[in-house]
Amino acid sequence: MEYPVIGVTAYNGSQAQGLPAVLLLRAYVQAVLQGGGAPILLAPELARDAWRSIYGKLDGILFTGGGDIAIERFDGAAHPRVDGVDPLRDTLEIDMLQAAVQDGKPFLCICRGIQVMNVGLGGTLYTHIQDQMPGALKHDYYPDIPRNYLAHMVDVKTGTRLAEILGEPKPQVNSLHHQGLDRIAAALVTSAFAPDGLVEAVELPEHPYAIGVQWHPEWITDQPAMQRLFRSFVEAAEKL
Repeated sequence: MEYPVIGVTAYNGSQAQGLPAVLLLRAYVQAVLQGGGAPILLAPELARDAWRSIYGKLDGILFTGGGDIAIERFDGAAHPRVDGVDPLRDTLEIDMLQAAVQDGKPFLCICRGIQVMNVGLGGTLYTHIQDQMPGALKHDYYPDIPRNYLAHMVDVKTGTRLAEILGEPKPQVNSLHHQGLDRIAAALVTSAFAPDGLVEAVELPEHPYAIGVQWHPEWITDQPAMQRLFRSFVEAAEKL
């Protein structure tokens, strides 16, 4: 049996003894496996020639959560909460996302990933939602709250691909981010909102599969709607 190969972006960090490590939370791996794909790690250090040699072997790409994107990438407002910036990761993910858009390679973007999607296509971000978006709800339910805590519902727009996939108009989701989408890139269609109006999902029309969600579906795969999201992504990768 052939499994679609899914590249999953990782991040730089340290393991328990403080040694440098390239890291990826197991929840992403489990979600891709559950969806029927074979995940492989994409290290932030991959230079263009290196990732291009791997890229052609990938059936799909999962852009994962993590640290903030450098504000210089989108002319963002400086804020003391900006944290975890990794220029190598920014370069890899934005370049790879733009290639996937151009080539029609399926991709799914989660949390930081949806922000990469928006910035990579010309949009901007709130660098700290609470201070920059009037009437904003609390969205940063971390680090001392379980990652599967359902913080709020999202209103999924009818007629979008996401609505078709999830099969639920107002699913309950977790919320693990302090930044969010501000001006949406012109190429994207908004497909879900939080109760305060913050954009929670976008998609790229006419692309075989290009969806971004601000929540973390990999932590709530006990929900059938989130299982359908990962399965739909892997199925699109199978067709590549």
